[in-house]
Amino acid sequence: MRVFTVVLAATLFLSGCSNADKGPDVSAVKINLSTERFEKKLFDTTAASLSQYLQRLQNANPGFTAIYLRKILGADPQWPADSTANYVNGFINAFRTVYNDTEKKIPDFSVYEKEIHHGLQLVKYYFPAYKLPEKIITYIGPPDGFGAIIANEGLLIGLHNYLGKDYPLYKTEMVNQIYPEYISQRFEPEYIPVNCMKTIINTDLYPDKESDQPLINQMIEKGKQLYLLQKFLPTTDEYKLIGYKKEQLKDCYDHEAVIWDLFTKNSMLQTTDKNIIKNFVDEGPKTQELGEGSPGNVGSFTGWQIIKKYIQKNPTTTPQQLIALDAETIFQAAKYKP
Repeated sequence: MRVFTVVLAATLFLSGCSNADKGPDVSAVKINLSTERFEKKLFDTTAASLSQYLQRLQNANPGFTAIYLRKILGADPQWPADSTANYVNGFINAFRTVYNDTEKKIPDFSVYEKEIHHGLQLVKYYFPAYKLPEKIITYIGPPDGFGAIIANEGLLIGLHNYLGKDYPLYKTEMVNQIYPEYISQRFEPEYIPVNCMKTIINTDLYPDKESDQPLINQMIEKGKQLYLLQKFLPTTDEYKLIGYKKEQLKDCYDHEAVIWDLFTKNSMLQTTDKNIIKNFVDEGPKTQELGEGSPGNVGSFTGWQIIKKYIQKNPTTTPQQLIALDAETIFQAAKYKP
């Protein structure tokens, strides 16, 4: 197949790409949410016996402490208590600088708790039957861990993934192999609420879809997820929601028709080739067919615009109804043509 190649032009003007819709008033939606700073307890202990202190942590919060020791740090549950304590002590010593830098970078977590709290109010507003997490637990873990996880214990936030895109740890070969620069560019504290809401959507609210759907269907499903994310974080800049740089999103909007032509003129919309689909709906450093300055994941960007067009024509559609709609119905009704 001949590749339809275009280059996204470099542009000096940067658009804010912020959301004009502030969302509904949810001040009357009452939710319970508290924050536990687990990393402070772990790194600030002056206990003479770490083994006994770990046991106290286990007694105070058995669910998360077990997750932290076994799944996050990788301690073997068959180890004796002293071996586990020595292993944890080695981690504390190795990551003491990371902890100290986290304290400097995020001295006050309340600003992020406030934004997450508002996002959860909106989740409850749109999905009243959903059982919200009632606790945020922050921690410091290995650099190959996740920035946000949802579990029975609550929203688990690994602060080691929010120390700033230029933090030296992220430039090491080990971390760069797991989180290349196009991902670690988002390792800023402002992405904490974004990743929390994404985790809720991807883990709990959005049902798994069959992976053998054609490209256009998968684009629209990704667009639904971005639409939900925007509903939960209505004042967050769009480029942060999709994970682009600010100027990359500006270029995508400026060349929206060109991106659509890439799919239509090359008859890609109905392809089920997993390699082609992955190229357009998964994260990546760029979209090769669109040139060096382009972002990856442009299929999700286009799917998002299709959803917006559909909602524009069907404004009474609720988020729950949108999730249930099949992609073909949305595509035909949207009549998307940038």
